[in-house]
Amino acid sequence: MRKGSCLCGGVQYELQGDLRNSVACHCVQCRNTSGHYVSATQVGPEQLTTTKDETLSWYQSSPQAQRGFRNRCGSSLFWRHGADNGAVSVMSGTLNGATGITTEKHIFVADKGDYYKIADDVPQREQ
Repeated sequence: MRKGSCLCGGVQYELQGDLRNSVACHCVQCRNTSGHYVSATQVGPEQLTTTKDETLSWYQSSPQAQRGFRNRCGSSLFWRHGADNGAVSVMSGTLNGATGITTEKHIFVADKGDYYKIADDVPQREQ
């Protein structure tokens, strides 16, 4: 089991089982919500338990997707797509301690900001 939380601890969660390696997304929405880009693992809905979530809010960021965030400290925690059978992306940086995962790929690199370079050897996808 791995645990995670928002910046202030107002939202806390636990993840059971194996985690997918992290995917770094450089799309405009991820850049806008995080201030840079987002890197997230993913779990099935049965693997995620929120243990403290009174201030967890969900924002409908597109017709297909929602973003879960802490409505007090502003931490971006989750992303879910309506067509993914309930799978939830969990922002890798919100996991406490060692994660045991690596970055698997970069996506939407055509949308990345011009102020940084992707300097690793991880595969990149334009979309």
